[in-house]
Amino acid sequence: MATKRTVIVTGFEPFGDHTVNASWVAVQELERLGLGQSVDLYVCEVPVEYQAVQSLLPSLWKQHQPQLVVHVGVSGIATTVTLEKCGHNHGYKRVDNCSFCPDSQCCMDGGPDCIDSVIDMDLVCKRVNSSRLGVAVSVSKDAGRYLCDYTYYMSLYLGKGRSAFVHVPPLEKPYSAQDLGRALQAVVGEMLELVGQSEEDDHDHHHCSHQHHQHAH
Repeated sequence: MATKRTVIVTGFEPFGDHTVNASWVAVQELERLGLGQSVDLYVCEVPVEYQAVQSLLPSLWKQHQPQLVVHVGVSGIATTVTLEKCGHNHGYKRVDNCSFCPDSQCCMDGGPDCIDSVIDMDLVCKRVNSSRLGVAVSVSKDAGRYLCDYTYYMSLYLGKGRSAFVHVPPLEKPYSAQDLGRALQAVVGEMLELVGQSEEDDHDHHHCSHQHHQHAH
């Protein structure tokens, strides 16, 4: 019997004009839908605070030892569900919910400027869009240099690329919470397929003793 895979999916708390954060609403909807019996799904609401993220993310990765961590954030300019390809280390000038901003304006001192996800976002996008889900998905290389980008970079750093970031539009612009939940279910499902394949392809190079059995699709 295959080992259960562990996935963490996070949304963010309200900030600025977003008095209800569509990302957390969508993640709660995903939790209701689930990812199937072979996946242990943990969800978490992340504060819009740089220092809180600095302490929360290492503990999430360490406590749950997830195969994949997906962060979801809201974008006021997004009209599609947007898959972010990479996180950035520098350019954090906007203050957070505590009116704090890192002095260095960077996430990890000495870290690379940009870290790419190991997941092929173009492929995930193509697969979900061809599934007639009724929710449009696109890709991006700029997660916005705020808490979304900061959180993504940190998770990519901690998880050696086994992380993803999904931007969702505000609720009803144009998608409902149910639409966004279904979209996350489809997107994270495809991401898990690809992470599973990459683990199989190079398990000799990883310390992953878990999950020797993958779905044979």
